[in-house]
Amino acid sequence: MEEILKYFPDLTERQIDQFSRLGSLYPEWNEKINVISRKDIDNLYTHHILHSLAIAKFITPVAGTSFLDLGTGGGFPGIPLAILWPECRFHLIDRIGKKIKVAQSIAEAIGLDNVTFQHGDSGECHGKFDYVVSRAVMQLDELVKLIRRNISPKNINRLPNGLICLKGGDLGGELGRVIQPLIDVPLSDYFPQEYFSTKDLIYVEL
Repeated sequence: MEEILKYFPDLTERQIDQFSRLGSLYPEWNEKINVISRKDIDNLYTHHILHSLAIAKFITPVAGTSFLDLGTGGGFPGIPLAILWPECRFHLIDRIGKKIKVAQSIAEAIGLDNVTFQHGDSGECHGKFDYVVSRAVMQLDELVKLIRRNISPKNINRLPNGLICLKGGDLGGELGRVIQPLIDVPLSDYFPQEYFSTKDLIYVEL
């Protein structure tokens, strides 16, 4: 939790409480339904929550901005971002029902009221959103093709609508197959921890 406060020092008391409660809720749920590797649950705040919040270092959305979190799993990056941006709207979707159940239960437990949930795959989501966010769901060019129809044609933010994706490893081949304008930001620009040395944020304008 200290790492969250270090990089996001202006949190309200409500936000601090919500982030703090994630530290007990995720381990409790993970004992029943495995949404985070059991070897990695001790790194919840760095590897999952702070990683998700890297998106907030890249963009500051206006009130009313809508996000689709595709392949959210146990609620990443959607739940941390929904805590940070209570005036934005988030729709979290995953094809694995048990994982969506965990995410929904955690959101309800901490009183998040700006999130909705859907059990299904991307083809079953017909809404329009300002941004689609995801963590390493699939190859970038395939993801772009899949979610283009979910991007709203009306821009309300300075950053044009599109995809904001958190990825790891060697991305050279993936990026070369995307024809749309994109930005690649190494997460080491935001966070010095070793974990982020091989992680990137990819924004694709759609």
